Amino acid sequence: KTIRDGMGQTNSPSSHELDLVITNALIVDYTGIYKADIGIKNGKIHGIGKAGNKDLQDGVCNRLCVGPATEALAAEGLIVTAGGIDTHIHFISPQQIPTAFASGITTMIGGGTGPADGTNATTITPGRWNLKEMLRASEEYAMNLGYLGKGNVSFEPALIDQ
Repeated sequence: KTIRDGMGQTNSPSSHELDLVITNALIVDYTGIYKADIGIKNGKIHGIGKAGNKDLQDGVCNRLCVGPATEALAAEGLIVTAGGIDTHIHFISPQQIPTAFASGITTMIGGGTGPADGTNATTITPGRWNLKEMLRASEEYAMNLGYLGKGNVSFEPALIDQ
């Protein structure tokens, strides 16, 4: 795409002017596989289709206006898809996170406290202190992480504490 004033970029402000346009993405989602631009506005997907200057280019979606404040990111040769969710994680080591990212996982849910026998056996994080420490330790990662507490205690106050 050519994004220049008077070509692929409009010079007139619009409420649909994008903050970011991801161009020529191969998109794979539940509706199918297609090639399109992805418009981002206020940190969220604003639209998918053909982005550009609707005053000069045919087929540009009204919601995908490229203006002077729009940043562009080329996605030629790349696949854009929603991230996967793994709901059965034994949190044994931090090295699991880059491996999960590499396979398309963006959310990990499970339990554990690191390389401990309890973590190897179950997907729970035992106790308030351990949960707090796991939350603190995970702040440096861009992964979405969810921790499960114990739910197999027969004494009600101990279960509530979990």
